[in-house]
This record gives sequence, structure tokens and C-alpha cells, in this order.
Amino acid sequence: MKLKDILQSLAEWAPPAYQESYDNSRLICGNPEQEIERALCTLDCTEEVVKEAIEEGANLIIAHHPIVFSGLKSLTGKDYVERTVIAAIKNDIAIYALHTNLDAVDTGVNWEIGKRLGLKNLQILSPKKEGLKKLFTFVPEAACASVREALFRAGAGHVGAYDHCSFNTRGEGTFRAGEGTNPFVGKQNEDHTEQEVKIEVIFPAHLEGRVIQALLNKHPYEEVAYDIVRLENVQPNVGSGMVGELEQPMPFDAFLKHVSHAFGAPVLRHTKAIRTEVKRVAFCGGSGSFLLAQAQRTKADVFITGDFKYHQFFDAEDSIAIIDIGHFEFEQFTPHLIQAYLAKKFHTFAVLLSGVKTNPVHYFIS
Repeated sequence: MKLKDILQSLAEWAPPAYQESYDNSRLICGNPEQEIERALCTLDCTEEVVKEAIEEGANLIIAHHPIVFSGLKSLTGKDYVERTVIAAIKNDIAIYALHTNLDAVDTGVNWEIGKRLGLKNLQILSPKKEGLKKLFTFVPEAACASVREALFRAGAGHVGAYDHCSFNTRGEGTFRAGEGTNPFVGKQNEDHTEQEVKIEVIFPAHLEGRVIQALLNKHPYEEVAYDIVRLENVQPNVGSGMVGELEQPMPFDAFLKHVSHAFGAPVLRHTKAIRTEVKRVAFCGGSGSFLLAQAQRTKADVFITGDFKYHQFFDAEDSIAIIDIGHFEFEQFTPHLIQAYLAKKFHTFAVLLSGVKTNPVHYFIS
């Protein structure tokens, strides 16, 4: 299996276009043409993980957190980042990271967390805006079905849980073919009127090139007329955090134990209980304190994430209970999610889970 084929599949699941501006979700090192025998899934790529990959015969490491966040200006081995990359390159091991783009999709990191919390009716907590575009094109009636199908195959026409969505308006198109043209209908230098259908479809902005190419390949006209506009609509299945509901309400203390056991978290930092029972739960893997106001607006009983600072706990304002589980603890099952995805998609190479616990935070419990 070539590395580029694996990366293409991962990009279809968690498009790199969905990553945050500060992120570096990409192929960190490695040749896309490289043949992959085994892949090792991990939360963080460290020197110890590279050593594990060597011992396991894995020549691809797929990490959630990028080992390189900003540009490297040297590779001298002066810190753990450079030493990790050097070790990978020396041993012909590719490193790929899918971070905030995997956080953003509704089958990604937060979906895995919601499943392990036992929540139902999961929805994105803060959907992304301005990630959609709309295509308008004009097609002769006889070619409408084939053009629409080509657009759908290219990724257009998805609205929430529905696909193959389009709006079609019939009308008349007029044109006159000039010298040197080869018109599909009509004749050179003669005005022509054709019964056409205006097709409208929505598509994710990052698929624009693919959608346009599908249109041009399938449209019968020599010159294809189309318009593209950017939409301000939110993408309900793409964004930050999630919110869901427990099957049955739990007393607050019982819910704390439930969270602790589900993620093996030895310590939970939290504010006081606002309600005696917990039913509606908002959460975000990693560092999600920026979503507190959004969690409050959803009327969630609790908001779970990691990396809350002391003064941020006051922002709960007696309207929601904050639970800080820890960054590693909440995202630790992300490698399992990636492994399950790849195992389902490919059967020609082995996908392993790293046994290295990369959490740099340790706890002393007296």
C-alpha cells in the first residue's frame, strides 16, 4: 500500500482544510510514493514512539498531535522535536498528523469521546461558518441527470444527513456560436434558444476544484456557464466540540465517577454542581475552554474538557459545571479511532496501536 493512498483516505475522512490556522496537520516527513508495510497509531509522536515503530517494523506513524507545529529552521538534534524527526528520517519512517481537522468532523475525536461517555443525540457544539459554497450551472435538459450525478460523486449536494440534494429550475438559454466553435446545439453565427435547467448544489469549499472538474468533464457544452458563491451558512457536521444527552439523568457525583472510570482519569478538577442531576453534556477533546460560552448557550448541565486555567473556572457563572479531565485523558482513545478507521478501509497492511503512554503530566495522589 502506497503512503499517498492512505493519506488520501484519511484526508477524505478529516479534510486538512478543516484544521485551525495554527495547526500543522499534514505529512511531516516521508515520501508519498513509499510502500507502507505497517502503521503505528499514537496520540503523540515522540522519540520513544519512533523507537517502538522500529521495533514493530512500522514505517508509518500516524499521530493526532503534530510533532512539528511551526517551521523547523535546523535539524541538529538540539531538542526532542528535532531528535524525533531525525530518528524517523534515518529509519525511513513517515510521520503524518491529523489534529484539529479530526477534531472538527462529526465522526472524529469528539464522536469517540461521546460514544465512550454513553451519550446520544450528538451534535457539533460550535459549527464552522463560511466553509460552504454554492454552484449554479445551466444544462440542456437531456444532460441534467448525468451532470447532477457527476457533481454528487465529486462531493456536492450534501445537506446535513441528506445527499444528492439539488434545486432545479427550467428556463431558456440563448447564445450565438462564433467562428471556430463546435457547438453542441445550434449553428455558427446564428442565434439559438435552448431549453435548459439551472442546477444549484452546495459543496464544501475545499472540494471546489474537484466539483468544477466534474462539471466540465460531464457538461456537453463547449463553453460551460457556471457561477460559484461563498455561503455564510454553518456546516452542522463540522466544527468544535459536541453536545449530547445521557440515556438517563445521573446525580452529579455519580457522573463524576462515570467520567473518571470511562477515561481512567485519576483526577478531575471541577466547579460546584449547578443541578443535582446531569442529563445534557457538552464537551471538547483537548483544550476546549474557548467553547464555554457556547456550552452555556446550549443549556448543558456540564462542560468537560482539558487545560482550564484557574481564573477560567469563575466563568462558569453558576450556570454550568466545568469538569477538567486533562488533555491526554480525554483524547487518549484517538489512536483507537484512527486504527479502527484504517482497519475498515484497508486490509493490505497492519495497523498497530502504540503501547507508549505519551502523557507528560504525572499525578501524585496522597
